[in-house]
Amino acid sequence: MKLITTTQGLEEAVSALSKSDFVTVDTEFIRETTFWPELCLIQMASPDHTALIDALAPDLDLKRFFALMADEKVMKVFHAARQDIEIVFHLGSLIPHPVFDTQVAAMVCGFGDAISYDQLVNRVTGAHLDKSSRFTDWRRRPLSEKQLEYALADVTYLRDIYLYLKAELEKEGRADWVNEEMSILTARETYDLHPDDAWKRLKSRLRKPQELAVMRAVAAWREREARERNVPRGRVIKDDTIYEIAQQQPTDAEALGRLRTIPKGWERSGQATSLLGAVNAALAIPREQMPRLPKQSHSPEGAGAAADLLKVLLKLVTEEYGVAAKIVANSDDIDRIAAEGENADVAALHGWRREVFGNKALKLISGEIGIKFENRKITAVPLD
Repeated sequence: MKLITTTQGLEEAVSALSKSDFVTVDTEFIRETTFWPELCLIQMASPDHTALIDALAPDLDLKRFFALMADEKVMKVFHAARQDIEIVFHLGSLIPHPVFDTQVAAMVCGFGDAISYDQLVNRVTGAHLDKSSRFTDWRRRPLSEKQLEYALADVTYLRDIYLYLKAELEKEGRADWVNEEMSILTARETYDLHPDDAWKRLKSRLRKPQELAVMRAVAAWREREARERNVPRGRVIKDDTIYEIAQQQPTDAEALGRLRTIPKGWERSGQATSLLGAVNAALAIPREQMPRLPKQSHSPEGAGAAADLLKVLLKLVTEEYGVAAKIVANSDDIDRIAAEGENADVAALHGWRREVFGNKALKLISGEIGIKFENRKITAVPLD
């Protein structure tokens, strides 16, 4: 099995692949010890061609690969695309388009919540994938024939899956549902997180605006440090350290060194000095400019029972449509609809989800429809 290691070989492969109206794509990467994923291998297939590209080959220029990812005439098919797209965005400064994610499409077609690739291969084609090479260190060279076969299978079976799901979506009139999801998946802001927004990844458990200001500043500092040094965020400082700093607000090395989550002696490092600068800058913000704490929502009386009924309704609706419940509404959607009704700004009340579930959910909590159990079957019925 030939591994492409030259720019000329890549250009020839892309030229052949781009003649098709779709190409299946997968990547193998390592990111356990880095902030940015280290791309090791690219696999692609069209109905007539396959390609395995050694992304670690010296002097290999991936320009033609990125050009294919941006080619509007060729559909790029991934399974669970987010991390693959993140890699393309980081290395090529572009978002692949157009894109089809078979994991999302499978949920719309009733294959359950976030079905894995090997399970989908088995259910659509009947084949059983050999997963013994799953934990390969893809940086090591040479790769064995077995490892290359494993990698290539990630895109060859994907061709059949794509054609099957595409036909199912068209038959059921749900192609637009997946298109809505792809618009989110291919939005630049999905991958271009600004360091100043890094605090949003954290579970805020703070009580004062000053604490939030410090947490935001320290989270942004960590994000920049991790990116610049290309190490995981937790290698800079842990989440628990950010919470402790936000609450204790150390302004000098001595105070920082007293924190239980700070390694002994670290408070005298250059990193600690930089961190303290971020803390002190946050504490210097005028009180009137301090960030506001997110409002704590207080559910009205009966919202808990309403949420339980909405979960039953969700199960009824998703069984009726043959679609995975997870893609229609999550638990936060349910709780917010129960508490806020039409004012809940959640995905379940927008687009195709509203047509499938959201409108019925609002009717249920307003008393226009009810849940009925009859002949060992639960149904939703209109109420007079």
